[in-house]
Amino acid sequence: MANPPSLTPEQRQQALQKAAAARRQRAEVKDKLKIGSLTLPELFDQADRGDDSGKMLAKLKVVSVLESLPGVGKVRARNIMTELEISETRRLQGLGTNQRRALLERFNQG
Repeated sequence: MANPPSLTPEQRQQALQKAAAARRQRAEVKDKLKIGSLTLPELFDQADRGDDSGKMLAKLKVVSVLESLPGVGKVRARNIMTELEISETRRLQGLGTNQRRALLERFNQG
């Protein structure tokens, strides 16, 4: 396995700040889903944007999004993923049209 590129201390600090911002944003989105102030279709729309924010959201794992929905826990999220034939490692950006439609229909948000 190759070593990661060597970074200057400034580049490393910038990378750490960018990663922390991405984690904060993803946690905020999951909280909004949990309390119902953000819907699944709205999340898909935001993740489809080409800006930095959309790119960060597109990297959210589908299973963690499902776990953040009200009334869905870890077990139910995995059962839904299996039922809809979505891999547990799938991220929002990797969902196909039919998979998105099936998720929206499943949660009556389509």
